[in-house]
Amino acid sequence: MQAGFVKLLKKGERAMFTQVFDTHSHYTDTAFDSDRDAVLQRLPEQGIVHAVLAGTTIEDSAQGIRLAEQYEYLYAAVGIHPETAGAQPADYLAQLEQMAKHPKAVAIGEIGLDYHYDGYDAERQQEIFENQIKLANELSLPAVIHCRDATEDMMKILHRTTPDKFVVHCYSGSPETAKELLKLGAYISFTGVLTFKNAKKAVHSCEIIPSDRIMLETDSPYMAPVPFRGSRCDSSMTHKTAEKLAEIKGIPTEEAIKICNENAVRFFGLDIKS
Repeated sequence: MQAGFVKLLKKGERAMFTQVFDTHSHYTDTAFDSDRDAVLQRLPEQGIVHAVLAGTTIEDSAQGIRLAEQYEYLYAAVGIHPETAGAQPADYLAQLEQMAKHPKAVAIGEIGLDYHYDGYDAERQQEIFENQIKLANELSLPAVIHCRDATEDMMKILHRTTPDKFVVHCYSGSPETAKELLKLGAYISFTGVLTFKNAKKAVHSCEIIPSDRIMLETDSPYMAPVPFRGSRCDSSMTHKTAEKLAEIKGIPTEEAIKICNENAVRFFGLDIKS
């Protein structure tokens, strides 16, 4: 078993459930337009106990809340994704604050920085990112953070304006960066990327994340784990990532799921049993 990963089950004891909490998904995405309700209706039968819908725009966040109202097991995060930072209304913070008061809204996200594609406006992304961190703190909500090709600037902002509670989702960065994030109080969440053959940094980072700071997600419809890589991802595939995480940690899959579920319930402040 990896150092820092505490066993929560007594010797010989089996976990009481194998259902997974998918902490980050995008069922508002157009990839689900043809069969969204069919997918969401069958997920509980496929081992999904809860899922959080991550918002990317004002409208997308509102749509996430509507879906969370429709399906009891769903929750919503509301936020402005960095790739859409240049197209948001002037009153975006007021709109997010209003939506965040909804009983099914559990976080501000997904927010952050993304310098991957040409033409990005780093200054605007940083402004909206930091403003949303402040909003999360004001509302006592956790922040769900996205970072791609912008680690240095992300860390500068997190040191300057640290969220009271936050997760860096879809983590594939270095163990060194993970250690710095943990010092700031971060949770770290892993997608199907953990199962990819070339995901050495993610695997090494997973090895050093302590048991109380690790969570599972899909980022569906993206990041489908092996053996589904390249297909549309949905929450039912989270189990494959859980199996890989358990292998890395040297514990049973059921135990890894239990640990990650309990962390997710605590992170989002849900008054439910995981």
